[in-house]
Amino acid sequence: MVILQQLPLPLFFLFSPFVVALFGLLGERFGVKKLREVVAVVVSAVGVIAIYYLFLALNAASQSVPDKILVVSLMAVPPLAASFEIDMLGIYMAFSATLLSFFATLYSYRYMEHDTRLTEYYTLLSAMTVGMVGVAFAGDFFTLFIFWELMSVSSYVLVAFRRDRPEPIEAGFKYLVMSALGSTVIFIAMALIYGMAGTVNFAQIANVLPKMPLNAWLYLVFTLLVIGFGIKSAIVPLHTWLPDAHPEAPSPISAMLSGMLIETGLYALTRVLFITFDPATFRLVVAALSVLTMTFANLLALLQQDVKRMLAYSSIAQMGYMLVGLAVGTTFGMLGLLMHVFNHSLLKGLAFLSSGSIVHMTGTRDVGKLKGVGRAMPVTTMTLFIAFLGLGGVPATNGFVSKFILFGSTMETDVGLWWLLIIGVLNSAFSMAYYLRVMKTFISEPAEGVKGLKEAPGLMLGVTVTMAALIIIFGLWPAPVLNFADSASKALVEGLQNYIRAVGP
Repeated sequence: MVILQQLPLPLFFLFSPFVVALFGLLGERFGVKKLREVVAVVVSAVGVIAIYYLFLALNAASQSVPDKILVVSLMAVPPLAASFEIDMLGIYMAFSATLLSFFATLYSYRYMEHDTRLTEYYTLLSAMTVGMVGVAFAGDFFTLFIFWELMSVSSYVLVAFRRDRPEPIEAGFKYLVMSALGSTVIFIAMALIYGMAGTVNFAQIANVLPKMPLNAWLYLVFTLLVIGFGIKSAIVPLHTWLPDAHPEAPSPISAMLSGMLIETGLYALTRVLFITFDPATFRLVVAALSVLTMTFANLLALLQQDVKRMLAYSSIAQMGYMLVGLAVGTTFGMLGLLMHVFNHSLLKGLAFLSSGSIVHMTGTRDVGKLKGVGRAMPVTTMTLFIAFLGLGGVPATNGFVSKFILFGSTMETDVGLWWLLIIGVLNSAFSMAYYLRVMKTFISEPAEGVKGLKEAPGLMLGVTVTMAALIIIFGLWPAPVLNFADSASKALVEGLQNYIRAVGP
């Protein structure tokens, strides 16, 4: 356990939005075509490498010192300073975010080429990714809140990026209002926690609050945390911004929002609940929210004719499945949750990118008007079908592996949530109804509007094919993700004491 008072080299990735903005402005000023796009792709790739470097460094250090963590303090020494807590859980989340961001940025190279204000677009995309990484590594509430707002503000603008149409503006404004309300509620919860614990550092909070007897103030804190983080996570009934925001955003942004941003909200909720409460105290509440979220979202997804809106409701349902792991609250339950976070980032990222390619080429999101598109765009449609099968939990896809662990964790004898297994499996099977409906429509006899269509541009196609291949590979060979997620789940459930010892009394 080491405390550093300067940023390690990989964390200089946090300044990447400035790099993207600078080179973007220089490219515009001197007429260097595609400079901002190339720099944005390179910076996003550097982000993946930087997080992987942290993983290798921490993994190597743990060989000699088990469960080692790295605490990076800013300006002073914790608990007085803002700080990063770099453990396997944070690295797992940051790697998931940067990997999906790399795919989205690379895909944007061709997808966004006819749009304007691209320097703004790539800078905001980089800032949103940095916000997710900062939330993943936050060691105190102050640091978490700063990066939470960076992630939120950049995503508001990206949802409403195509401001020439009223729908994105309306969706972005609705998202802004609800998310700002969530941030306010989180801030109030922070203030109450500070009043009870005398600190905002996670280690010292964990030393104080879990030892306190449950009282009205702690129940209020729990409620505020669930509402604040639950809005960003799109937990029913706090989900209403998502079905509007995700379809209206550019498809790479939809992939980031559904594939990683809402999971970052769930990660923050999970991290803070484990710091503040014993899992047994919130198990039944989270289980009830899980059932409500997955069931309600699956029913509404079945009614959608807009393919991206259907995928948005599917994302809400997937959050319901992830809440199963949080409700269980054990290492095995968290293993399933974290595996599904990574797998879902690939699955939903691919679903939005593949459907985005179809919408990009056809100009419509209406499933009925896309009849037979699979015959005109067979490769793109096949990658979309692979994403659908993974989201439905079909064997040989990575979605099956994480759902198997998630639902299996409910059978742990001391948890008593066996009924969640039945509800989860039924919901997962039911979700295939709307996936199969779209699949059947896409492979039927082509409608007039899709005849003569060509495949998506090569770069966009390459991104979707690569992601589809990863879904199959990790479905047949889940060991790399399984081992990574296992280390991350142990860091959450069993490793908090390491952070407490590192920070001190």
